[in-house]
Amino acid sequence: MEINLNESRQVVQQARAKAIQLNVNVNIAILDTAGHMKSFERMDDAFLGSMDIAIKKAKTASLFRTSSENVGEYLKPEAGTYGMTATNDGLVGFAGGLPILKNNEIIGYIGVSGGAVSEDLQIATAGAEILNQTQIQ
Repeated sequence: MEINLNESRQVVQQARAKAIQLNVNVNIAILDTAGHMKSFERMDDAFLGSMDIAIKKAKTASLFRTSSENVGEYLKPEAGTYGMTATNDGLVGFAGGLPILKNNEIIGYIGVSGGAVSEDLQIATAGAEILNQTQIQ
């Protein structure tokens, strides 16, 4: 099952609402399960440099079907797979990239960047949860 355009817009809308609540301007990237862009939003005054980070957080999550933060455990210098950072056109190993679930199945990925890492995670989580909360058909 793939995320459709309407669902991706709703994910962005829910993430944006959380960003507004936190008073943070972010970039929000939504990828389908193949890792291709489905939706992207750059909020006014969001950092331009965070655009690529948001996309790469979502891409990192998609490549390993888990959160970008989980992948980060393998990117630490003490990990035996430290060199992974140079693969796949660069991986981002900190919070803000998550799978988007519908009926407990991954249908896409969200990446958020522009705030503190903890804020990015809160915003991405708000977006990733919308499909389960509203049971979009």
